[in-house]
Amino acid sequence: MYPEELVMPMKAELTDKGFQDLTTSAEVNQAIKKEGTILIMINSVCGCAAGAARPGVIFSLTGDKKPDQLTTVFAGYDVDAVAEARRHMAPFPPSSPCVALFKDGELVHMLERHHIEGNPAGAIAANLQAAYDEYC
Repeated sequence: MYPEELVMPMKAELTDKGFQDLTTSAEVNQAIKKEGTILIMINSVCGCAAGAARPGVIFSLTGDKKPDQLTTVFAGYDVDAVAEARRHMAPFPPSSPCVALFKDGELVHMLERHHIEGNPAGAIAANLQAAYDEYC
């Protein structure tokens, strides 16, 4: 597990923008079961999370449409919450960072790490905004 002093500033990048920090499997299940759309970002300490994923996800929220709920779990820190989120993201293999959009409890859009690595934040935001336009 990563030390708290390393993780907390990275969590704050999202929670300061209105993301709910899910730290248990029960919180993940409760969030996904709600009616409407939910975005779950599996956050990470890696460079692509810092340089593209977190900025891209935040920028994606500047459009007219956005998910009803914004949530995050942290790989290597919120172990049970991440495992539960990944269970709901099947059949996609475990990946961090990654971003999933659910609608009424069903996975409708997924950005895996290989979609994030090497892409600028603007491309990630545009991909997510297209999903919001379709599902939100």
